[in-house]
Amino acid sequence: MASTTPIDTPPASPVARERARPKTGRAGDKIFLGLSRGSGILLLVIMASIAVFLTYRAALAVSKDEGNFLTTFDWNPAGDPPVFGIAVLLFGTIVSSIIAMAIAVPVAVGIALFISHYAPRKLAAPLAYVVDLLAAVPSIVYGIWGALFLVPYLEGLNLWLDQFFGWTYLFEKTEVGVARSLFTVGILLAIMILPIVTSVSREVFLQVPKMNEEAALALGATRWEVIRLSVLPFGRSGVISASMLGLGRALGETMAVATVLSPSFVISGHLLNPGGGTFAQNIAAKFDEADAFGRDALIASGLVLFILTLLVNGAARLIIARRKEYSGANA
Repeated sequence: MASTTPIDTPPASPVARERARPKTGRAGDKIFLGLSRGSGILLLVIMASIAVFLTYRAALAVSKDEGNFLTTFDWNPAGDPPVFGIAVLLFGTIVSSIIAMAIAVPVAVGIALFISHYAPRKLAAPLAYVVDLLAAVPSIVYGIWGALFLVPYLEGLNLWLDQFFGWTYLFEKTEVGVARSLFTVGILLAIMILPIVTSVSREVFLQVPKMNEEAALALGATRWEVIRLSVLPFGRSGVISASMLGLGRALGETMAVATVLSPSFVISGHLLNPGGGTFAQNIAAKFDEADAFGRDALIASGLVLFILTLLVNGAARLIIARRKEYSGANA
């Protein structure tokens, strides 16, 4: 009589075991499922209602605009006929945000790496607390500090940039005046988004598997090689996400920009000249004095900012999901 031996079956995954578990129909599970599903649906409803409201009010204004809404270099919805456009606002918003990101992201990543991998424990904890505390400072406080301290002291930097880098056209100062420019706004926004990018990047770097770092050190890698080969690749998606969070604040910052910037509806490639404008700053400056039609025009510019923010976040998601090793799909 032939003997039969049992065939070893691989252990089931946690997901398979969970699916195979008999349904008990506990009330807590049903309540949690309903709350989580309702929260997701509520978020979609809120986003859709905002989009519908902005689109409706924007359509009312754009239909009566005698200028080209996308290319007009003027903002006069109270005129006869009304003429307004977003060209200057779009330019100022994008340029100031790019300046802020170019300054803040490298500095924030460096601070995050120092706190997570270089600083002693007694120094890392207080330093991380101070960086996180910067995120709690109100925008108007940053604006007052920028107007009273940053603007006067940046005049010397502007003259230095004009003297040594004026040949680049970007840093050529052709107008005499205080440093109330898009360059100053970019520096202020960089300081404001620095704690956001730093905090998220730091937490991602702390999640790097210690086995990877110890293996690299055992093979003779230096501290910088460990960071370059293990820490930065692992935390790349987190840094991108942190940068997008910071960019979202830079795009929509209102009071600080309105306090520092000297707006004018002129597009200039000279970043050190006073002037320019952003969507949020223009809305804050003109909302109180605008009539019903003027507010519809401001809402139209707000719709463009809303779409711009959605496009930026969507692009970030595509960048992260483009490669599986960035998105954690292979984890």
